[in-house]
Amino acid sequence: MDVDIISETENPMLHRTDVTFELVHEDATPSRLQVRDSLAAKLNKDADEVVIRKLDTKFGMRKTVGQAKVYDTADSARDVEQDHMLERNKIGADEEAEADAEPEAEEA
Repeated sequence: MDVDIISETENPMLHRTDVTFELVHEDATPSRLQVRDSLAAKLNKDADEVVIRKLDTKFGMRKTVGQAKVYDTADSARDVEQDHMLERNKIGADEEAEADAEPEAEEA
């Protein structure tokens, strides 16, 4: 899977960069999490700082155009993004699971 950045727009008020990218893949359209991890690696960011907003694959093509928001910190992403987008991108899910698991560990 090859990721090419088409455009980047800084948004300092929300501590993020809006990114439009193009993705060339050999098989079926990759999952949102696979795309997020690949884009984060390309931009040298942590996966929790990248929110994939949109993926658009034309029928029969092996090329996908997408939009993402790349935040300065994962906390900025949690503060700004809507809950359903955080859930789709699995941001904050690990921390909530750890918080739920910790009280059980203390009781045992």
